[in-house]
Order: sequence, then structure tokens, then C-alpha cells
Amino acid sequence: MKRRWMTYAAALFSIVLILAACGGKKESSGSSANDQNDDNEKEGEKYTIGVTQIVEHPSLDSALKGFEKAIKDAGLDVEYDKQNAQNDNSSNSTIANNLAGAGVDLIFANSTPSAQAAASATQDIPIVFTSVTDAVAAELVASNEEPGGNVTGTIDNHPDAISNTMKFLKEQIGAKKVGMIFNSGEQNSRLQVDQVKEILKDMDMEVVEASVATSADVKQAAESLVGSVDSLYIITDNTVVSALESVVSVANDNKIPMMVGEFDSVERGGLGAYGFEYYDIGYEAGEMAAKILKGEATPDSLPVQVPQNLKLVVNKKTVETIGLEIQDDWNAETVE
Repeated sequence: MKRRWMTYAAALFSIVLILAACGGKKESSGSSANDQNDDNEKEGEKYTIGVTQIVEHPSLDSALKGFEKAIKDAGLDVEYDKQNAQNDNSSNSTIANNLAGAGVDLIFANSTPSAQAAASATQDIPIVFTSVTDAVAAELVASNEEPGGNVTGTIDNHPDAISNTMKFLKEQIGAKKVGMIFNSGEQNSRLQVDQVKEILKDMDMEVVEASVATSADVKQAAESLVGSVDSLYIITDNTVVSALESVVSVANDNKIPMMVGEFDSVERGGLGAYGFEYYDIGYEAGEMAAKILKGEATPDSLPVQVPQNLKLVVNKKTVETIGLEIQDDWNAETVE
């Protein structure tokens, strides 16, 4: 009887082992299938990118196009929530808060004010910016090399652009007084004006300022400088650039050479610019965003990028309008 009981016990123990083994195999098989399903879902995942832009003008619009192209080239399925503040600070903050509240997967901030508002609205959602002059001064990142936090992107301030522009005005125009129209409420604008002043200390030249609050003030500000300056330099100020044609009209009517901060403004009538394509810095920002969405990087691991391929472009028609001759040794490209 004892032997029979032991036989039954041994058989029962064997059955338990077999069932446990089968159960283990089933769980393992299920886990593998789940992993594969997760991978498939990740490959086919759809993302929402919130876009906040301070105002409509060609440079910012071009940067957005570059960003979208990079996202498309990365093969991501993205739905955009695009919002424009029309240069209104209150709307700018509201847009940022709405995008953060909607829980988008990433925010693309196109301009310094847009990036600052987005950074204030969320520390959890990744933010990629472009068209920002100085990300450190704007308190968006700890440093360009190690951004820290949830923000990174591409800046629109090449280290040699302003110095080359001032050299051009001095040597080509013989300028002494450079008129600058800008919105003092834009941090990136104040920064650029200060950079110009610092550079001109050693060039026997000076800045004559004209501050504006809205785009409606721009023409009057330009007219106020007539007779007080021998040249103009329109930086990448969103308020002024959005009303650039009014400055072009005043400058050309009074034959005042007007250098600008980017190529789109050259095409709109500016004399010339040392710059780069805003499409390119938008595209680079899009590449950074794609890496973040794919899980290949985080904002704090992606250094802030500076523009590449600085060059001089001049508007041939404007050159003729103000009666200027550009020396060949400047190696300028021309647009009409």
C-alpha cells in the first residue's frame, strides 16, 4: 500500500512538472508576441506636434517648411496643431498653455517669444525651437553644448554675421551712423542691438536707435531716422520684419543703404544680408525632433545647433535703385 501511494505521488509530481513547464512555455510565447506587437505599434505610431509661431513672415514660414520636410523625410506619421500668435504676447502665452494642456507629443517653437512661452508652459513635453537668437540669454537652455531640461533646437545667430555686416557698411558704404529699428520687448532684438554696439566701438561708427511696439509703428520709426543716419540695419526682429516693406519704401525713397538680417528680407527689397537659409535651420530642428519622437535622443542630450554656410547676398534691383556699386571682391550672390 505504501509502495502504491509512493507511485501515485511520483506520477502526480511528474504531471505537475509537465503542466508547469507547459505553462512557462505559454507565458514565454505570449511575452514574445506582445513584444512584437509593441514594436509594430511603435513603427506605426502617429504623433501630434504642436506648432507655435509668433507671427507670419517669410523667414519663419520658411523655417516651418524645413521642419515639416525633415519630419516627412524621417518617415514619421505626424498630425500638426499649428497656431500663430500674430505678434500678440497674450495670444502667444495662451497658445503655449493650450498645447501643453492638450498633451501633444512635441512642441515646435518658431521664434524666441514662442520658445519662451512654451518653456514656461511645460517641463514635461519635449520642445524643439528654431529662429532663436541666443538660447542661453533667453533662459531656454543651460548652455548650447548641454541644454539640460526639455528644450533644445537651432539658433539663427551666426557668430560672424553681424561683424561682417558692419564691415560691409563701413568699407562699401562708408557708413558712420547705422539706424536700427527694433522692438525693445523682444529679447533677441535687444541682444543683437547690443552686439552691434559692441562691434562698432572699434570701427568709429555708432548706432541710432528707433524703438517700436507694434508693426504699425515701423514706418514712422523709419521716417524718424531720415537725415540722422547714413545706413540702416534691420535685424531679425519679428515686429519689424513683418512690416519690412514700409522700411524698404522709406530707405529707397531716400537712397539709404539698408542691410538686413536674412535672405528673405533681401528678396523683399533689402540691400543685402550676410546670412543663411531659414529653411535649413528649420530642417535641422526637424531632424532633432524626429530623433526625440523615435526615442533615439532626449532634448537634454542634443546640443543647440548654429547656422552653417554663411554668405553675402545682395538685391540687384535695390543696388540700382539707390545708385550703389558693389565691389567684386565681396563675392556677393545676387537676387532680383
